[in-house]
Amino acid sequence: MAKLYLIGILISIYFLSSMSSCQPGQDIKTAQYAVNGQKIYNTHCKNCHGDKGEGLGLLYPPLTDADFLAKNRNRLSSIVKNGLDEEIVVMGKTFNSKMPANENLTDIDIAYVLTYITTNFAKQKEIFSLEEVQKDLKDYK
Repeated sequence: MAKLYLIGILISIYFLSSMSSCQPGQDIKTAQYAVNGQKIYNTHCKNCHGDKGEGLGLLYPPLTDADFLAKNRNRLSSIVKNGLDEEIVVMGKTFNSKMPANENLTDIDIAYVLTYITTNFAKQKEIFSLEEVQKDLKDYK
């Protein structure tokens, strides 16, 4: 009886240690989105916003302002897809440059690139899901 009890404890310890070493599914999905988003960022965004999202003087805004990204989260999909032609304030600086549209990006491309930008440059943890991007594109045309 004591042997069975000991074996049960050892099996429980094994499963608990195995579970704690696994990466949660959401972290894996976030990493997948960010990796795909990096490729899109490098192709469509990096030239203006810089390798690290630092922006370019007063010409192109940085993508590292977590407050701006959080406050405008539901608009970001539309900005990426349709561009931006209005004055914005990012990190206390005013930007007036027109951002061109990226009409050829698919909804999932936008989810990938926004996840890359927000998790890598603004150190946020939440991904942009396909459903969120589709909803935001309908709400902000």
